[in-house]
Amino acid sequence: MQLNRATLARQMLLKRETVSAVDAVRRLCGMQAQEPKHPFIGLWTRVEGFRREQLFSALHEREIVRATLMRATLHLMSAADYAALRTALQPALDGAMSAIGSRSQGLDLEQVLPAARKLFARRPHRFDELRAALSASFPEVDERALGYATRIKLPLVMVPSEDRWAFPPSAQFALAQQWLDEPLSDECLPERLLEGYLAGFGPASAGDFGTWSGMRGAKRTLEDMRERLAVFHDESGRELFDLPDAPRPAARAAAPARYLPEFDNLMLAHADRTRVLADKHRSLVVTKNLRVRATILCNGFVAGTWTIKRTKTKAALAVSPFAELSQRTIKQLTSEGESLLAFAEPDAGTHELVFAEAA
Repeated sequence: MQLNRATLARQMLLKRETVSAVDAVRRLCGMQAQEPKHPFIGLWTRVEGFRREQLFSALHEREIVRATLMRATLHLMSAADYAALRTALQPALDGAMSAIGSRSQGLDLEQVLPAARKLFARRPHRFDELRAALSASFPEVDERALGYATRIKLPLVMVPSEDRWAFPPSAQFALAQQWLDEPLSDECLPERLLEGYLAGFGPASAGDFGTWSGMRGAKRTLEDMRERLAVFHDESGRELFDLPDAPRPAARAAAPARYLPEFDNLMLAHADRTRVLADKHRSLVVTKNLRVRATILCNGFVAGTWTIKRTKTKAALAVSPFAELSQRTIKQLTSEGESLLAFAEPDAGTHELVFAEAA
């Protein structure tokens, strides 16, 4: 329980914090952003009085970027952290190149990457445009391999738009250095990345850090840092590391009900997820095609899933609990759910909240 409460404290889920969108994203060491809307909801559930415009403006003002980062997936990260840490993540991104398998036949990165960089230097591109342009120059190479290699190897950021959640379904990408108008650090700083991870998700093991980041070599980095870290052991004897002055609340600390969006990093940041998600419920949250459902937290643990279904005039929030909920919890979830509907679907004429029977 103490491990649960420590993690929730770092994640701003024991109480909403009064911070800016930029500071919140920095404290979380980035936010999973596979789809544009999810991090907006993720900040709404963590930041006191959060408004959509706060993140929208930070993205347009280039204080926060959306880019391919941890686990070769899309994340939000503060511009300052991106500039400092993008190089540290490149080895993990290089490892993701294995995903293209036999499609890599004929792929010469020494030719393809300069060609892709030249295209982006002229103007931002959507990836369908980029693949078509590269295919014209490298017709013998698989089109998807050309695009994937560019996404993984070049530091690129998504260009925000005027869409409600700041990005269209198919967004343009730009060279990060041009978009931020500052150079990216040439230093590989795995220790800084690991410190940021522990601040947002600790206490944690080397395996936890590897699961979150996609990087190898965490054990060696932790050994180099051991003297300045706090070290604990969980019930199974695993060694857990933490920043000495990080918050570690008592196990009895109150944990109010919360709604988390799809792909929330809390579900993806540890090799052992039982600190927040029981093994028996994992298949109800992570689907066979690796989608991560939106979840509810009750007393700090995942207790069900939720969805919003929208028609032209109505937005309905459906909560599907894993077990029967207490009346007190239902009251909390109802209050939170009504606020969520107002935030996520402000233009719906009618809002409705429904609790399904326990699974």
